[in-house]
Amino acid sequence: MAKFITLSFALAPLLASCAASDSSAPRAEALTPKQAEQLDKQLAGKVAGEPVRCLPTSFSTDTIRISDNILLYRQSGRIVYRNDLKSSCPGLGRDSDIMVVRQFGSSTCSGDFFHLVDRSSGIRGPTCVLGDFVPYRKPDGDKG
Repeated sequence: MAKFITLSFALAPLLASCAASDSSAPRAEALTPKQAEQLDKQLAGKVAGEPVRCLPTSFSTDTIRISDNILLYRQSGRIVYRNDLKSSCPGLGRDSDIMVVRQFGSSTCSGDFFHLVDRSSGIRGPTCVLGDFVPYRKPDGDKG
Protein backbone atom coordinates (compact mmCIF):
# COMPACT_ATOMS: atom_id res chain seq x y z
CA MET A 1 0.00 0.00 0.00
CA ALA A 2 2.86 2.39 0.82
CA LYS A 3 4.36 1.83 -2.66
CA PHE A 4 1.03 2.72 -4.28
CA ILE A 5 0.74 5.97 -2.30
CA THR A 6 4.35 6.93 -3.11
CA LEU A 7 3.80 6.19 -6.79
CA SER A 8 0.55 8.20 -6.76
CA PHE A 9 2.34 11.25 -5.35
CA ALA A 10 5.12 10.89 -7.90
CA LEU A 11 2.67 10.73 -10.82
CA ALA A 12 0.30 13.45 -9.61
CA PRO A 13 2.13 16.40 -11.27
CA LEU A 14 2.39 14.51 -14.55
CA LEU A 15 -1.29 13.60 -14.55
CA ALA A 16 -2.30 17.14 -13.60
CA SER A 17 -0.34 18.59 -16.52
CA CYS A 18 -2.06 16.19 -18.92
CA ALA A 19 -5.50 17.08 -17.63
CA ALA A 20 -4.82 20.81 -17.85
CA SER A 21 -4.02 20.78 -21.56
CA ASP A 22 -6.76 20.59 -24.17
CA SER A 23 -5.25 18.61 -27.02
CA SER A 24 -8.32 19.15 -29.22
CA ALA A 25 -7.87 22.93 -29.29
CA PRO A 26 -5.80 24.25 -32.20
CA ARG A 27 -2.49 25.71 -31.17
CA ALA A 28 -2.00 29.29 -32.19
CA GLU A 29 1.38 29.51 -33.84
CA ALA A 30 3.19 32.79 -33.40
CA LEU A 31 3.13 34.96 -36.50
CA THR A 32 6.30 36.37 -37.97
CA PRO A 33 6.50 40.18 -38.05
CA LYS A 34 5.75 40.10 -41.80
CA GLN A 35 2.70 37.84 -41.31
CA ALA A 36 1.42 40.00 -38.44
CA GLU A 37 1.82 43.12 -40.59
CA GLN A 38 -0.09 41.51 -43.47
CA LEU A 39 -2.89 40.36 -41.13
CA ASP A 40 -3.13 43.80 -39.51
CA LYS A 41 -3.24 45.47 -42.93
CA GLN A 42 -6.07 43.23 -44.16
CA LEU A 43 -8.16 43.62 -40.98
CA ALA A 44 -7.40 47.30 -40.27
CA GLY A 45 -10.50 49.32 -39.42
CA LYS A 46 -12.71 46.23 -39.41
CA VAL A 47 -14.64 44.79 -36.48
CA ALA A 48 -14.96 41.05 -35.82
CA GLY A 49 -18.44 39.57 -35.96
CA GLU A 50 -19.95 36.24 -34.94
CA PRO A 51 -18.32 33.20 -36.58
CA VAL A 52 -20.21 31.47 -39.38
CA ARG A 53 -19.86 27.86 -40.41
CA CYS A 54 -20.03 28.24 -44.21
CA LEU A 55 -19.33 30.76 -46.97
CA PRO A 56 -20.83 30.73 -50.45
CA THR A 57 -18.32 29.46 -53.01
CA SER A 58 -18.19 32.89 -54.65
CA PHE A 59 -16.47 34.26 -51.51
CA SER A 60 -13.58 31.83 -51.74
CA THR A 61 -12.09 33.18 -54.97
CA ASP A 62 -9.95 35.83 -53.26
CA THR A 63 -7.98 33.83 -50.69
CA ILE A 64 -5.06 35.36 -48.81
CA ARG A 65 -2.62 33.06 -47.02
CA ILE A 66 -1.33 34.65 -43.85
CA SER A 67 0.43 31.70 -42.19
CA ASP A 68 0.27 27.92 -41.86
CA ASN A 69 -2.77 28.45 -39.60
CA ILE A 70 -4.66 31.45 -40.98
CA LEU A 71 -6.47 32.11 -44.25
CA LEU A 72 -8.43 35.21 -45.19
CA TYR A 73 -11.29 35.24 -47.67
CA ARG A 74 -11.98 38.70 -49.05
CA GLN A 75 -15.59 39.26 -50.05
CA SER A 76 -15.06 42.96 -50.72
CA GLY A 77 -13.08 45.90 -49.41
CA ARG A 78 -15.55 46.10 -46.54
CA ILE A 79 -15.75 42.43 -45.49
CA VAL A 80 -12.96 39.90 -44.93
CA TYR A 81 -13.50 36.46 -43.38
CA ARG A 82 -10.73 35.05 -41.19
CA ASN A 83 -10.36 31.29 -41.01
CA ASP A 84 -8.20 29.77 -38.29
CA LEU A 85 -7.56 26.22 -39.47
CA LYS A 86 -8.38 23.28 -37.18
CA SER A 87 -4.62 22.59 -37.00
CA SER A 88 -1.46 23.80 -38.65
CA CYS A 89 -1.06 23.19 -42.39
CA PRO A 90 2.69 22.99 -43.06
CA GLY A 91 3.67 24.96 -46.15
CA LEU A 92 0.45 26.95 -46.48
CA GLY A 93 2.12 30.21 -45.49
CA ARG A 94 4.73 29.89 -48.26
CA ASP A 95 2.01 30.66 -50.81
CA SER A 96 3.88 28.72 -53.51
CA ASP A 97 1.89 25.47 -53.39
CA ILE A 98 -1.51 25.12 -55.04
CA MET A 99 -4.53 24.75 -52.75
CA VAL A 100 -6.89 22.00 -53.91
CA VAL A 101 -10.19 22.29 -52.05
CA ARG A 102 -12.50 19.30 -51.72
CA GLN A 103 -15.87 20.94 -51.96
CA PHE A 104 -19.32 19.43 -51.78
CA GLY A 105 -22.20 21.70 -52.72
CA SER A 106 -22.25 25.45 -53.15
CA SER A 107 -20.49 26.41 -49.93
CA THR A 108 -17.07 26.19 -48.34
CA CYS A 109 -17.59 25.10 -44.73
CA SER A 110 -15.80 24.52 -41.47
CA GLY A 111 -14.55 20.95 -41.51
CA ASP A 112 -13.98 20.91 -45.29
CA PHE A 113 -10.65 19.48 -46.39
CA PHE A 114 -8.07 20.88 -48.76
CA HIS A 115 -4.58 19.78 -49.62
CA LEU A 116 -1.51 21.42 -51.03
CA VAL A 117 0.21 20.38 -54.25
CA ASP A 118 3.78 21.39 -55.07
CA ARG A 119 3.60 23.67 -58.09
CA SER A 120 6.76 22.35 -59.76
CA SER A 121 6.75 18.62 -58.95
CA GLY A 122 3.02 17.97 -58.62
CA ILE A 123 3.64 16.10 -55.37
CA ARG A 124 0.72 16.21 -52.99
CA GLY A 125 1.38 17.80 -49.62
CA PRO A 126 -0.54 17.82 -46.35
CA THR A 127 -4.30 17.60 -46.01
CA CYS A 128 -5.69 20.50 -44.00
CA VAL A 129 -9.06 21.27 -42.39
CA LEU A 130 -10.89 24.61 -42.39
CA GLY A 131 -12.21 26.15 -39.19
CA ASP A 132 -15.09 28.59 -38.68
CA PHE A 133 -15.18 31.83 -40.67
CA VAL A 134 -15.08 35.04 -38.63
CA PRO A 135 -16.34 38.08 -40.56
CA TYR A 136 -14.46 41.35 -40.17
CA ARG A 137 -16.55 44.30 -41.37
CA LYS A 138 -15.92 47.99 -41.68
CA PRO A 139 -18.38 49.89 -39.49
CA ASP A 140 -21.39 51.31 -41.38
CA GLY A 141 -20.28 54.94 -41.08
CA ASP A 142 -16.76 54.20 -42.39
CA LYS A 143 -16.31 55.31 -46.02
CA GLY A 144 -12.81 53.76 -46.37
